[in-house]
Amino acid sequence: METILAYVTTISNWLWGPPLIILLVGTGLYLTVLLGFFQFRYPIYIFKQTFGSIFKKPRGEGTVTPFQALTSALSSTVGASNIIGVPAAIMFGGPGAIFWMWVIAIFGMAIKFSESVLAVRFRERNEAGEYVGGPMYYMTKGLNMKWLGVWFAFALMIELVPSIMVQGNAVASAVSETFNINPLYTGISVSLLVGLIVFGGIKRIGKITEIFIPFMALFYVGASFIILIMNIDKLPGVLSLIFTYAFQPMAPLGGFAGVALAEVVRWGFARGLYSNEAGLGTAPIAHAAAQTDHPVRQGFWAVIGVLVDTLIICSATAFVVLSSGVWTEEGAMNDPSALTTIAFSKYFGTAGSLLVTICLIFFVLSTIIVIIHYGAKQAEFLFGIKAGFLIKIVYMAAIILGSIGAAQTIWQFLDLALAGILIPNVVAVLLLSKEVKRLTHEFFTSDLYYLKDVKKNKYPKD
Repeated sequence: METILAYVTTISNWLWGPPLIILLVGTGLYLTVLLGFFQFRYPIYIFKQTFGSIFKKPRGEGTVTPFQALTSALSSTVGASNIIGVPAAIMFGGPGAIFWMWVIAIFGMAIKFSESVLAVRFRERNEAGEYVGGPMYYMTKGLNMKWLGVWFAFALMIELVPSIMVQGNAVASAVSETFNINPLYTGISVSLLVGLIVFGGIKRIGKITEIFIPFMALFYVGASFIILIMNIDKLPGVLSLIFTYAFQPMAPLGGFAGVALAEVVRWGFARGLYSNEAGLGTAPIAHAAAQTDHPVRQGFWAVIGVLVDTLIICSATAFVVLSSGVWTEEGAMNDPSALTTIAFSKYFGTAGSLLVTICLIFFVLSTIIVIIHYGAKQAEFLFGIKAGFLIKIVYMAAIILGSIGAAQTIWQFLDLALAGILIPNVVAVLLLSKEVKRLTHEFFTSDLYYLKDVKKNKYPKD
């Protein structure tokens, strides 16, 4: 068994190194050029059509509001990677890795946009009258490759079992360390709480996440902003570190061991891609249910998802870690994932440590809720709506098993399983990229959409 695990780990590390980074970066660049650099040309318009329309009645048909679809998608991406993954990128890639994290986030917007546009374009209604969509639908209806849709749906449905176990273990461990509560009790409690939410469908999930995610994000980013203000005199130095060492290697400094330029780029790209999940095909499942009058309009909300997840929350963590100086202290390399907690504790004492722990617990909890919904939609696509109900029960049991450590043996298979989902999805998006281009051109040239908005609100056209 140890030999198999070692073999799997080797393959996973290789795949999630240059091969997948090159695939995703290349796809992001290609789609950005194909779609006319839309994320650079229309930032004000995109912002007004998303955050600027939160309190307006949504246009078109759908099951949940566009904002609820966004917060549901963010529930899956905002999590441990934002809090403990960023300091790891700094320790292994140096401060310059943050610059490359920003770069890949900007080009990753084109991937997330394309996925979500296709999800709305090829969505359909299920037996309960809810709008459903995602990679399995655009593979089946857009490419006429049902076998690929079945592969994606089955692979994601099965992969989520160990993934949920790992998430359940993360919550139980954090609660046990902070509040000294038996992991089994935590697992049972979380399972029951999650069940109350997920059995209410996407509408209930949307209602929960539209309150929960903005509050937790503002809470965490707000606390990070306070630290930044306390260290405002260090801000120029932090920015200098990020931009200077994005293009050159950095020598050892205190607890930082130094890094080569190739690792700077690799860790920055990897952190950005892992954080916002561009290309993975999960967020489109949430966006497919949104009320909208055109696929492109919902695609803008997917772009905002990358902005919030990577450019705001991950950057907040980076600024806290870099400005506090904890990354250069002796022993920092021994446990990079703890640096965010150490930084907050440095300024807020025990309350700072508690703040990070609570944010981590609730971010992971929200992730569990949404990925169970994703898994249920795969079962529904494959076997019908009753199967979606049954798989939710399986996932609830997985939370309890994970809380007592049952996922420790199989967690190493997760990265390999994710690659098996990501690769066919990216290929499908590339094959359907001309349809995304057609829809984007239609939206920006039609009197029913962009031109109407420009005339009505007097936006600058470009």
